[in-house]
Amino acid sequence: MIKKSSLFEKILSVVAKIPKGKVTTYGGIGLFLGLKDARVVGWALHQNKDPIKCPCHRVVDKSGGLSKGYAFGGRNRQEELLASEGILFKKDGNVDLNKHLWLPDIRK
Repeated sequence: MIKKSSLFEKILSVVAKIPKGKVTTYGGIGLFLGLKDARVVGWALHQNKDPIKCPCHRVVDKSGGLSKGYAFGGRNRQEELLASEGILFKKDGNVDLNKHLWLPDIRK
């Protein structure tokens, strides 16, 4: 069994690699790390102590939806941060994943 702190560190290291102007999903990170429950990714992000080094605002749900409980200022702050990076939103308020989705390379 992987220790929670070790797993959270792995999650945060993946998030740190998301390029500016891109997003990824909780499920994408979970799949990359072989997790059975993508909610673990969200739990790890709430433990993030450095939102500059580890840009957790770049993680969205599978539909491109923003977090209602974004830990660093709420949904509106997450939207502001993404918009400042050039992220485009669809009419429903979700990130346009066709333009902005980044997935970790599972071959590494």
